[in-house]
Amino acid sequence: MTYQDKVTLGNCTLYLGDCLEVMKSVPDKSVDAVITDPPYPDYHIDTYKYKDGIVDSLKNYQCRQVIFWSAKTEFPLDYSAIHIWDKKTGAGAMYERLFERNGHKNYKVYRYYLINSTVAASFAKDIFTGHPSQKPIQLLRELIMEYSFEGDTILDPFMGSGTTGVACVQTGRNFIGVEIDKKYFDIAIKRIKDAQAQPNLFHEVKA
Repeated sequence: MTYQDKVTLGNCTLYLGDCLEVMKSVPDKSVDAVITDPPYPDYHIDTYKYKDGIVDSLKNYQCRQVIFWSAKTEFPLDYSAIHIWDKKTGAGAMYERLFERNGHKNYKVYRYYLINSTVAASFAKDIFTGHPSQKPIQLLRELIMEYSFEGDTILDPFMGSGTTGVACVQTGRNFIGVEIDKKYFDIAIKRIKDAQAQPNLFHEVKA
């Protein structure tokens, strides 16, 4: 496995490195769901250096997957359903698609505000990390609770500032995250540590 750093925080394991290399040593059977936001071919291309085939490694995982993707470009993998994230931006509302793989065929619409500033984050009871593609924590919690169970292991090979990891901590899931940018890797570590220090308010109540 090729990575620059590995940090274990309780039930969360974070890798600083190229996900295409790290994922070679994360076996299919060890992951219950993939929930991730990979680089898009039409968004921040210079920053993320998108290249064809970057999501192909997800074919190695037979578990259910939910993958954020651009509203404008073709999704490169097979899928069972397309969901919509409505960013609630008013007139001319923006949206992204979420492609579900190895799952159900029905579709859903998720409505959560875009987190692109401290003001927007405050309005949505979130925080702004500075990441240009930050996703709302409430959206990630809903996805995780809908597509996995407590105690499951969630993989996010494009971790960014760690929103998926924070949501996993808050909902009682194990987490494996990979990030290539040390700035956001360090932010993810701090966010996950902070989440682990808080009481858990989002566990499902079993009948």
